[in-house]
Amino acid sequence: MTTESDALTIDIDGWEGPLDLLLALARAQKVDLREISILALVEQYLAFIADAKALKLEIAADYLVMAAWLAYLKSALLLPKDPTVDPSPEELALRLQIRLQRLQAMREAGARLMARDRVGRDVFFRGAPEGLRVVRKNDWQADLYELIAAYGGVMARTAPVVHHVMRRPVMSLEDALHRVEAMLGERIDWTRIEAFLPGISDPQLRRSALASSFVAALELAKQGKAELKQDEAFAPLFVRAA
Repeated sequence: MTTESDALTIDIDGWEGPLDLLLALARAQKVDLREISILALVEQYLAFIADAKALKLEIAADYLVMAAWLAYLKSALLLPKDPTVDPSPEELALRLQIRLQRLQAMREAGARLMARDRVGRDVFFRGAPEGLRVVRKNDWQADLYELIAAYGGVMARTAPVVHHVMRRPVMSLEDALHRVEAMLGERIDWTRIEAFLPGISDPQLRRSALASSFVAALELAKQGKAELKQDEAFAPLFVRAA
């Protein structure tokens, strides 16, 4: 819709009046377009645009579309028409009407968007925003083997643990002390400490007897009843009576 000052009124051979009315009559085939000069129409349109400095761009675009459609309709009348290719005037009018409706719908949508409340002018953000609440849901995916393995791991961790300390064969320090002290009276020269061990075949008991005999020899040397000798580190240990 345009005001009276924005209306484009043309004065050419065969027509004098508003351009939109001319287009409406041409679509209804009530005006002979053969008598209308397209050149004069274009010149008056350019003069109208040049004079209307404050004219809205939408109105100028509408008039340009109208003038273009008039030129197209006149060319359809003057040129040979192919019924299989060229559309009928009724179809052309329907296309123009649909396009103008779309254009008007876009303008209305743009106007509604521009008329909405703007942040910082009409509406304002909250001073202390709370943020968004994130809701997480687990989506477990596992086969039968993984379920059984997980169950076995949990049961192994939670099962009560019972420690059984096995009784190992050992030789007590008192027995080793009596044995080494008794054998020192029979050994006059230096003798390796392994000679004081009892004749046993169990390797664990033999190690225990060796350790106990060594401690017993140290105790006898402390009491002045025995002497110890070792030539170098990790060399055999010799014992004799003091």
